[in-house]
Amino acid sequence: MTIGVVVARKHWLVVLVLLTGACTAGPPSPTPPARTPWKPPSLVNEEARYQGVLHFVRDVIDGRTVELADGTKARIAQLAEPPACWAEGAVSFARTTLLASAVRISPVVSGDVNLALEDGTDYALLAVRQGVLRAEGVDGGALLTAESEAAGANKGLWGPPCDGLDAPLPPATTDLPAPGTTAVPRPAPTTTVPPRPAPTTTVPPARACAVAYRISGQWPGGFQANVSVRNTGSTSVHGWTLRWSFANGQNVTDMWNAKARQSGATVNAANADYNPQMQPGDSVSIGFNGSVRGGNSVPGSFTLNGQSCSVE
Repeated sequence: MTIGVVVARKHWLVVLVLLTGACTAGPPSPTPPARTPWKPPSLVNEEARYQGVLHFVRDVIDGRTVELADGTKARIAQLAEPPACWAEGAVSFARTTLLASAVRISPVVSGDVNLALEDGTDYALLAVRQGVLRAEGVDGGALLTAESEAAGANKGLWGPPCDGLDAPLPPATTDLPAPGTTAVPRPAPTTTVPPRPAPTTTVPPARACAVAYRISGQWPGGFQANVSVRNTGSTSVHGWTLRWSFANGQNVTDMWNAKARQSGATVNAANADYNPQMQPGDSVSIGFNGSVRGGNSVPGSFTLNGQSCSVE
């Protein structure tokens, strides 16, 4: 009987200890959340979060690479690396066009990006059209058309000092005899020179307009220019638009005697309400103030209502 009482007491003692431990033990410690490792900024690749969103360009690395406000570096697709003779000009154009500007970017398969200005202008097409950079990795389309137009007008790197950097002709190959054999002399080919036709003189067609562009004043970051356009054709002009493109990223800030509209480097100066008509021989003078960084070259070509003008 005594042994049974002792066993019963031990049993209740064990139960009491277990209950006491359960009441005094605290809740289990929570597992800390896993931390996402920090990833330093790198070249934009396939990240879809950049597509269709406005970003601001904080810095320009070179003519085809920019740094966005969040530190991401983005290289613009389909643009070739500028040659050494035009690297500074490419950077100057990119800084004037993109620095502190809002842009939209969309990644492409190569890891580079397509970049467009806030107004929708494609930067690669704009740079190629102005002769600032050459196209790369394209077999046709608008980029090659723009490159051909820039080359034809000697814009940017197509003019001095680069002159387009045309690839030299491959060296002529010489047929050598196989080792241990004697070369057999070949007979000299006979050449028949056809008679030369009498030279003909081709008279270029007369231009319907003539333009004189003069820089009348310049100061750090700005300049003033006067543009005179003359109707050299035989018909009257009723309503006119004079168009030209800047090569160094200049921007028109205000204009008189015409209404200015600029898209990228291209300027359209339309007639004012009081001077829409130009009779044959008449001329109109336009003046404007502009901003500039770096070079301030004179535009090399002008069109009046889509017709090419001679430059005086």
